[in-house]
Amino acid sequence: MLILRSIALFLLAAITEIGGAWLIWQGVREHRGWIWIGAGVLALGVYGFVATLQPDAHFGRILAAYGGIFVAGSLAWGMVADGYRPDRYDVIGALICLVGVGVIMYAPRG
Repeated sequence: MLILRSIALFLLAAITEIGGAWLIWQGVREHRGWIWIGAGVLALGVYGFVATLQPDAHFGRILAAYGGIFVAGSLAWGMVADGYRPDRYDVIGALICLVGVGVIMYAPRG
C-alpha cells in the first residue's frame, strides 16, 4: 500500500510541477498573460508541498527518484499538450530513468 501511495504522490507531483512550468511557458512564450503565469507559480508551490507527503523521510532520495518521474512525465506532457513525438532515444532515456526510480525508491533495504 505504501508503494501505491508513493507512486500516486509522484504522479501528483509531476502534474503540479510540469503543469506549473507549462503554464508559465504558455504565459511568457505564447503571450497568454499574467493569469497563466500566476497559475503556474501557484501550481509550482503546490508541488513543493506534495513532495513532503511521501512516506519515505529522506529528502535526497525523494528528489533524486522524482527526477526520473519528471523526465518521463515531461515527455508525456509534451505528447498530450503540445503534440510532441518523442523519438526512440527519448523513450529509452525515460525508461532508464524510471528503472532508476524503482531502484532508488523501492529496492529492499536492510
